[in-house]
Amino acid sequence: MIPAGPDRFHGIYPSTVLPMRGGDFAPDWDAYARHTAHCVLRPGIAGVLMNGHAGENFVLSRDEKRRAVEVTVATVGASRIVVAGVNAESSLEAAAEAREARAAGADAIMVFLPNGFALAQTTEMALLHHRTILAAVPSMPVFLFAAHHGAGRMAFTPETLEALLDIPEVVGIKEGSWEVDRYDALRRISKAKRPDIAFCASGDEHLLACMVHGSDGSLVSLADILPDAIVALDAAVRAGDLAAARALHEMIEPLAEAIYGDPPAGRATARLKFCLAEMGVIADPALRPPQPPVSGSEAAALRQAMRASGL
Repeated sequence: MIPAGPDRFHGIYPSTVLPMRGGDFAPDWDAYARHTAHCVLRPGIAGVLMNGHAGENFVLSRDEKRRAVEVTVATVGASRIVVAGVNAESSLEAAAEAREARAAGADAIMVFLPNGFALAQTTEMALLHHRTILAAVPSMPVFLFAAHHGAGRMAFTPETLEALLDIPEVVGIKEGSWEVDRYDALRRISKAKRPDIAFCASGDEHLLACMVHGSDGSLVSLADILPDAIVALDAAVRAGDLAAARALHEMIEPLAEAIYGDPPAGRATARLKFCLAEMGVIADPALRPPQPPVSGSEAAALRQAMRASGL
């Protein structure tokens, strides 16, 4: 459900995982509904980003992605914004995903860039990809995804971002460059051209820094585990209460570093699922190959970080 008002897409959105069964790696839809309700149906949570990277969108079938939207809408759609990730190498396949997400009840989509863009991306390619998708879902609100600074050429250049901001359906940006100076540079470009859009931080280890620079919310998987703390951090920064914001940052940071910062990279979903299982939110931390489960040393580090963050 999209609320009324000029700031309707602002706020905090947990980026959910998709629980699976360890035997056959099939989605556990009941566990997914419980997990989604647990982190989304809370004061201060604006909506949910599902079928994102944390939700293993790169290893799901189109039928599974559609079913995930249906379960999300049934669970939280009456009171929260449902943003469905769209991720495919082919623009035509991504367009089909978007069409099915809208039919399943999603309020908005987030377009993830094809992995092939890491090798080569031009402004023309980015525009064609997004416009092909939006042609399948006319007038549907869309969030852009600004990729990690280490993702080769997948990250937007300022020129590409400016061109994408000419698309009227763009209502927000998940700024995932994971580098604070770049975050602020893209924020300035976006706000100069489109002050109406929701520019949202998503670097889980440095949310405080990004929010102090300026943010309209956050779409982060860390809110799967610490939703209330993320909401409180955002509120403290907005209120100018730096002491409260710093205290929240000190509580959040150990777990953020253990999940996202500790090498090897690319282990966030496995670590999120492990933590959620430790908390009793989901029963099984299984994730699909080729990602292996959390190792013994990872488990020890995560348990220590959970204790340090008050869990």
